[in-house]
Amino acid sequence: MDKWDHRFMDMARLVSSWSSCFNEGRAIGAVIVKDKRVMTTGYNGAPAGMKTCKERGECLRRKLGIPSGTRAEICYAIHAEQNAIIQATKIGLSIQGATLYTTHQPCSVCAKIIANSGIRRVVYEQGYPDDFALHFFEETGVLLERYEKESA
Repeated sequence: MDKWDHRFMDMARLVSSWSSCFNEGRAIGAVIVKDKRVMTTGYNGAPAGMKTCKERGECLRRKLGIPSGTRAEICYAIHAEQNAIIQATKIGLSIQGATLYTTHQPCSVCAKIIANSGIRRVVYEQGYPDDFALHFFEETGVLLERYEKESA
């Protein structure tokens, strides 16, 4: 890891603080970078025009007892990685060859979207209970790296 990786991971952590997820342990942030320039950011939260889980006062997944890493479709939120990619398309940015920094390992749905978006490298800090996602990174050749904190 170089100093740029540390800087962009710090930024992903900051972006995660914008999450509207009711479950504080699942505040996730993502930053897409190309040529050492920030292209877009994303955090997990409800789609535009919908009430967030914080506004609803509950986590639907927790209410229904859905384990983390499963049934991603049963949630009001869009994942941070998806939001960052969507933002790039909304403003017409190419993210071909970019690096995505994220606070958590992407799920299998995000892994497929990342592979098709042209992102070539993903740096993540915390694990996520979706081992199936690892197959998509391996087979598509998208480099998946666990972030190593800067030593003091």
